[in-house]
Amino acid sequence: MRLIFLGDVVGRSGRDAIARELPLLRERYRPDLVVVNGENAAHGFGITEDIFLGFLAAGADAVTLGNHSFDQREALIFIERYPNLLRPVNWPKGCPGRGAALIDTATGKRVLVMQAMGRVMIEPMLDDPFPAVDRELEACPLGMACDAVLIDFHAEATSEKMAFGHFCDGRASLVVGTHTHVPTADHQILPGGTAYQSDAGMCGDYDSVIGMEKAEPLQRFLRKLPVERMRPAEGPATVAGVAVETDDRTGLATLIAPIRLGGRLSPSLVSAWDG
Repeated sequence: MRLIFLGDVVGRSGRDAIARELPLLRERYRPDLVVVNGENAAHGFGITEDIFLGFLAAGADAVTLGNHSFDQREALIFIERYPNLLRPVNWPKGCPGRGAALIDTATGKRVLVMQAMGRVMIEPMLDDPFPAVDRELEACPLGMACDAVLIDFHAEATSEKMAFGHFCDGRASLVVGTHTHVPTADHQILPGGTAYQSDAGMCGDYDSVIGMEKAEPLQRFLRKLPVERMRPAEGPATVAGVAVETDDRTGLATLIAPIRLGGRLSPSLVSAWDG
């Protein structure tokens, strides 16, 4: 199977880039499944129903969120209507929505898509992600109950992300980090066969401070005082993410490659899929 994951979409610039580039990626690579992280899509903070539906129209099969899941209050309501809109699975009991879903592909395959959130240097403090994800993996084992497993681990600390990747190794097709908005260069297949990258990067304007206009973050660092609400940068966005190919028999990864399109970052395409 071919899986594509695209990192945190930040503001209008990121949304426009998804609308422009995702249909082309689908046409070029014919992925079985596309997942987009949309937790910063609504002016940098949360997601609206219209934005979520726009991602689906562009070609996403599922959308993950994160620590800003409910910054837009309407998300508390509409998240219940969409099984393919996922907040962290380790949110305490009683939280609206769900953190894992089986997604059927057009070819009849089933992919378990899941999001978990770390607990190191990130708020809100959720339940422990390790046992929460362990329960989901035990309930839907790779190669038996599903054909692939994709996990978005939304966390700040690379140590926690790496530990989580090894924790899931051999039981997931892909563990990919989000939240820090900077694509890391450590894409690899772990010893047990799980594809891993510490952070997919963001789909946003990189002439910024992690997607936000530079002036306000700079003055907060310099003067330690907030002056105004931070706003997403509105220059040309780079679409950043990762592509993974899995073994049809085991569901484990046979290929992982970064994706970067447009904007300021150097481009990176999946040469193995262009052949």
